[in-house]
Amino acid sequence: MPDIVVAFFVLGLIAGIVKSDLKVPGQIYETLTILLMLSIGIKGGLALYAEADSVIWSHLFSIMLLGLLIPIALLPLLQYVVGLKQVDAISLAAHYGSVSAGTFAVAWALANSFQLPIAADATLYLVILELPAIILMLAYYHWRNGKNGSGARMSAIWHEAFTSRGVILLMGGVVIGWIYGPQGLGSIETLVSNGFTILLALFLLEMGLTTARICRPFPWAQWKLIVFAAAIPMLLIWPGLLLGFYLGLPVGSILILAALSGSASYIAAPAAIRAAIPDADIAKAMLAALGVTFPLNVIVYIPLLASQLAQV
Repeated sequence: MPDIVVAFFVLGLIAGIVKSDLKVPGQIYETLTILLMLSIGIKGGLALYAEADSVIWSHLFSIMLLGLLIPIALLPLLQYVVGLKQVDAISLAAHYGSVSAGTFAVAWALANSFQLPIAADATLYLVILELPAIILMLAYYHWRNGKNGSGARMSAIWHEAFTSRGVILLMGGVVIGWIYGPQGLGSIETLVSNGFTILLALFLLEMGLTTARICRPFPWAQWKLIVFAAAIPMLLIWPGLLLGFYLGLPVGSILILAALSGSASYIAAPAAIRAAIPDADIAKAMLAALGVTFPLNVIVYIPLLASQLAQV
């Protein structure tokens, strides 16, 4: 039986497929997103408050390097095997090199469900993996196409990336949790601990509805992209898994790192790509990342990986 939060995603997916009038109002979804990312950051900050001395910065650098290598490896595959135009290949490489906050939250919930130990700095994996691939692919796009004024443009992209909602909320939450600790955050403890599962369940309900909308009608003409989006998480999980074991991370942290390396961004990357590469087809990226990769990760790949790691 799937974890309870995964069941909410399935419920939303089924409701969308049968064309139910169920919907999560846009303002409520925005609120859920803000609270969820802030809760993730605070949970990480609380862990750092208790175990700040255990953070190994060389490990975080290795993980960030992984985030740079993934889009480099995927770019020729997307262009020459999947058959995408160069601009769309760059876009997809940025999406799959970046990571999904929703996938992170599911992996964290499953690690807790299976009582797998998580390192204090695990929340930082999400922060340091979200941006490098996007920045790298945008820099490559500007270099490859000889854009004039690219230095100023890249400065604007850096600013947009580091001041984006996700980064501000995640890093802000980490800092707040780190500074105040469990006693200082006692008044919002219910939101951070018990409320986290409720927030995630409602968020995944909306993600299920959104996935159904993206895939209706099913885009058979994009079959190569769909096959890629279905198969690539199984391959990308392995670098994160092997790196986690090599670094000697706790099993829960390995699950989170592997889940992130096999995920694709559907929040930060689309916003950045849409602003910087107007010729890119964002619909293809959303079809792959949110329509195929995200549901397979949430329903199949990550739960299976969690059950296997629980036996280690």
